[in-house]
Amino acid sequence: MPQLAQLPEIFWSQFFWLAVVFGVIFFAIGLGMVPKIQSTVDQRDQKMADDLAAAERARIEADANEEAFRLRMDESRAEAMKTTAAAKAQGAKAIEQKVAKADAAIQAKLDKAAEAIRASRTEALANIEAVASELVQDIASKVAGLKVSRDDATKAVKAELTHG
Repeated sequence: MPQLAQLPEIFWSQFFWLAVVFGVIFFAIGLGMVPKIQSTVDQRDQKMADDLAAAERARIEADANEEAFRLRMDESRAEAMKTTAAAKAQGAKAIEQKVAKADAAIQAKLDKAAEAIRASRTEALANIEAVASELVQDIASKVAGLKVSRDDATKAVKAELTHG
């Protein structure tokens, strides 16, 4: 084969060009492009680390803000409970005063009504005594045929009403 026969003659020339191509590739890619790629990767790694650190700081700050918010909410609830309790106490006091006032008014009406009842009772008893006296006079005259004076009939009725 003639191709193999010429191989020793062109070997060094091909080896030279192979070394030149690999050298160009090494210097162009290895020394020119790889450092740029490596710096880009390093920058990206640094940016990711910075972003993670910023995210961690933001999370810590958010936790602190949430805790402060919860404390403020608890304080607000406690204040609202105090205000509600004070309003309830004030309302109960106002109702108690109104009830006391109404009770006093009702008691005054009851006293007035009891006095009116006493007066009516006294008047009714006086009327009953008068009617009873007249009735005693009528009964005594019709049943026994006796004439009883008004004063005697009244004394007899009073005596019976006080004993009976």
